[in-house]
Amino acid sequence: MRWEQGGSGAKGSIGSIASVGIPGDHGFLGDSDTSKFLQLAGNPPRKDHYLIAPKALSWFAIFNFDETGYVKDDEKINASELLSTIKSSDEAGNKERKRLGLPTIYTEGWAVEPHYEPSTKRLEWGLRLRDEQGQYVVNYTTRLLGRTGVMEATLVTAPETLTKDVAEFRKVLTGFDYNGGYRYSEFKQGDKVAAYGLAALVLGGAAAVATKKGFWAVLGGFFAAGWKFIIAAFVALGAGIGKIFKRGKATE
Repeated sequence: MRWEQGGSGAKGSIGSIASVGIPGDHGFLGDSDTSKFLQLAGNPPRKDHYLIAPKALSWFAIFNFDETGYVKDDEKINASELLSTIKSSDEAGNKERKRLGLPTIYTEGWAVEPHYEPSTKRLEWGLRLRDEQGQYVVNYTTRLLGRTGVMEATLVTAPETLTKDVAEFRKVLTGFDYNGGYRYSEFKQGDKVAAYGLAALVLGGAAAVATKKGFWAVLGGFFAAGWKFIIAAFVALGAGIGKIFKRGKATE
C-alpha cells in the first residue's frame, strides 16, 4: 500500500469531488489501496473509497461519495425506529458476509444517536457493533451534504476511545472541502433533488426508499454489500499495518 504523508499543505483527493487536509501525523490512501486495507481489516473490497488515519492507527476513517442528488435537510429523525430497521438487516448482511468468507457483525445499539448540525451540513451518528468473537467496535458516521450528493465519512474505532477519537476526527473534517461546483450552497434550480431526506441517509440512502423491488430486499442487499466496517483484531491490526508508515516517503 502506498500512503500519502501528512504535513503542511498536504491534501488527499477524494476523487474529483472533494479533498481533505492530511495532518502531519496522519496518512492517506487512494481508492485501490483503501480497498486493500479494508480487506486486511476483515471487510469486503470497495471501489472509490478513500482512507485517512493517524500513524498510530488507533482509528481510521473511510470517505466515499454517493451521487444521490441534493438532499433536503428539513426532516426530523426518529432514532429508535431507525435502530430497529438497522438491526433487522443483520441477518441478510451476515448471510452474505459468510458467503464471502468474512466474519459476521451484529448491531448492538447507538453509541451516539443520529443528530444533524445545520451550520456545518453534517449528519452524524455512532453505531455500536459486535463481531462473532464478542469484540466491540464503533462506526461513527458523518454525512456531509453537497450539491450533487452526499460524502459518506465513516470513523472506525473502539468503544473505549470513542470520545477522544471522534474529537480527533472532527478536527480532520475541518480540513474537508468540496471542490467548486459541488458545495451544498451552490445548489441551483433544476439540479437533481434526492427522493429522500436525513433519516433515509442513516439507513443507506437510496436503499431505504426502494419501492418496486421491495424495501427489505434492497435494504438487506445494501447492508450485505459491506455498509458496516469492522476492524479484525483491532490492536494487532494497528501494530502490523502501522509499520508501513514511513516519515518523508510513501511505502508500498
